[in-house]
Amino acid sequence: MKKYLSLVLFAHSIFAMPFAFIGFFLAVHTTDNPFNWILLVLMLICMVTARNSAMAFNRYLDRDIDARNPRTAMRDIPAGRISAQKALLFTFINCIIFIAATYFINPICFYLSPVALFVVLFYSYTKRITPLCHLVLGLGLGLAPLGAYLVVTGSFNIVPVMYTFSVLFWVSGFDIIYALQDEEFDRANNLNSIPAYFGKKGALRISEALHILSAICIIIPMFYMHLSWFYIIGVIFYCCLLVYQHLIVSPTDLRRVNRAFMTTNGVASVIFAAFFLLDIYFFG
Repeated sequence: MKKYLSLVLFAHSIFAMPFAFIGFFLAVHTTDNPFNWILLVLMLICMVTARNSAMAFNRYLDRDIDARNPRTAMRDIPAGRISAQKALLFTFINCIIFIAATYFINPICFYLSPVALFVVLFYSYTKRITPLCHLVLGLGLGLAPLGAYLVVTGSFNIVPVMYTFSVLFWVSGFDIIYALQDEEFDRANNLNSIPAYFGKKGALRISEALHILSAICIIIPMFYMHLSWFYIIGVIFYCCLLVYQHLIVSPTDLRRVNRAFMTTNGVASVIFAAFFLLDIYFFG
């Protein structure tokens, strides 16, 4: 179990999971649909299995690339801790569980489940095709709030769509920062990424622009639903942490990339989700 948790970097679930809770409880709070423990559990199963599928498939597909890259050579498959076949089987099992869980939620989630899986699995190919691979990763995680809203309501709404776009731009932006570490390797191996295409300085400017768009999408829901000053505090925290990660990383100093990637963004998602939930249930 520890090997598979390492394979899928389970701790990184902290990025999208809080936004899934936002989508779920937004639907409960703003519609006539009551809270349902079974739906919450099914939503969590979908979140975990979709992410497991995406990460395991990515490790499977990139196993030769990871073996050549000194930064990733000790990942589980190239290091021999998990075989490529077992990683692929793990991907398949999680895909089946994901689809089965959506079947017990509602028809729209079930019908859209192949689309969701296509997005999260297709990301693993995109670095071979386009430098826009970061946006595809962002879209995969961005499905969390909208998908969770669909679990409860079975219908679309502008507010969860805004949170989906916010996550898309946020994740794309910090994934570009993370990819700065592999700029030279990607270019030498004909792999596509924003840093390899635009260089470190240009990539950071694009990351900044994406994070500005993320902040805008976080603010827009205030015009569609009643939110109090508590939500505004959450937005300020979120935006400050977006700015912070750009202050600690520069084209000539990548020593704190991991802090910007994992710690700062993990804290940003948890704090924002906490302020959102407290606002709608106690202050909104």
